Amino acid sequence: MKEYIKLLLANKAWAEEKIQEDDSYFVRMAEDQTPNYLWIGCSDSRVPANEVIGAEPGELFVHRNIANMVVHTDLNLLSVLQYAVEELKVKHIIVCGHYGCGGVRAALNHHNMGMLNKWLRNVKDVYRLYSGELEGIDNVELRLRRLIELNVKEQVINLSKTSIVQKAWKYHQRPHIHGWVYGLDDGILKTIYDLPPGSPVEPIYQYDDL
Repeated sequence: MKEYIKLLLANKAWAEEKIQEDDSYFVRMAEDQTPNYLWIGCSDSRVPANEVIGAEPGELFVHRNIANMVVHTDLNLLSVLQYAVEELKVKHIIVCGHYGCGGVRAALNHHNMGMLNKWLRNVKDVYRLYSGELEGIDNVELRLRRLIELNVKEQVINLSKTSIVQKAWKYHQRPHIHGWVYGLDDGILKTIYDLPPGSPVEPIYQYDDL
């Protein structure tokens, strides 16, 4: 049997199980979504957003990319962010990285990776910001773990630099932004950084005419 056929069969079995448990399940799912959370995570297949926090479908609006980046030129990310904040009115944004991240690990090397170079440049920029701390860590794996944490912190800060978040903070006192890292070896989420609504933003990134 072709592998993708297994996915379709598994889907049918899952749908039937849901209907047996609650015959109105998909009727409710077809209604408008009202999630309280936007999840910005890594594309890694080992970090399923809904499962790691026990969320049901409809509770989490999700955007994923390599190394859970918030890049100011990424129109995909910014479109998701604007829709989540302005239309869905999410109360929380979670930036979630994970230990053992292949994208962050790749950013630590000097190999030419073609198109991926441009994306990983953003992680290298985080390394440069914290090079003093990171280069003081002799153990390569511990240095990687710390860079993963610092990368999450910087992506949380990047969210606060956007006019989308600043406007929502000013007029609606939301969303609260959280930076977490997921442990592949134990399944536990670790809080790394936190920005409640109205947190200070460096003056150069502030918008006065929101």
